[in-house]
Amino acid sequence: MKLYDNDFAPSPRRVRMFIAEKDLDARGVVITRIPVDIATNETGGAAFREVNPLGEVPVLELDDGTRIRESLAICRYLEALYPEPCLFGATPLERARIDAMTLELMFRVYVPTTHAFRHLHKFWQGRVTQIADYGASAREQVLDEWRRIDALLAERPFIAGDAFSMADIVAFTTLEFGKPSGIRLQPEQIHLGRWHAAIAARPSAKA
Repeated sequence: MKLYDNDFAPSPRRVRMFIAEKDLDARGVVITRIPVDIATNETGGAAFREVNPLGEVPVLELDDGTRIRESLAICRYLEALYPEPCLFGATPLERARIDAMTLELMFRVYVPTTHAFRHLHKFWQGRVTQIADYGASAREQVLDEWRRIDALLAERPFIAGDAFSMADIVAFTTLEFGKPSGIRLQPEQIHLGRWHAAIAARPSAKA
């Protein structure tokens, strides 16, 4: 298999963390990384548009040439092939809880984090029309969400319950992605800080 990837984007990092948690390399599963340069707009070029017409990474290409896009879809596919360790839940209730938290994170935290980055960071100057007030509003929305999640983590060790899951991968990569836009852990967020330190200490965090 091939993974069209980028070192700095959060969506490919989700997949790399997932693969690392599954320890697929040690199990003899070969997934060759194909770096794609977002900074030079390689994702917008004709060659990559043949891989993904949306011009986005990651994309997982199977040995028969079939391509799967979207990080969560890729991870779901790999989970079905390699179910241990389980990262999407082992029971119907676990799966529902993990899916609920993952979707909350994607829509309530990740999406506005991307808006803050797009409208506040110098990377996008000259690439898009930046609206600073909109970016600042998105950042405040995200900071509010992290305060809410800090309170949730007072009651449990991981985002969706007692075990590490895909929800933790989404949360960790999103929080890390927010740093260039001024979205950071606050000193009073002791539960979120404890959780972040625990996830950062996992080998997969370096993927």
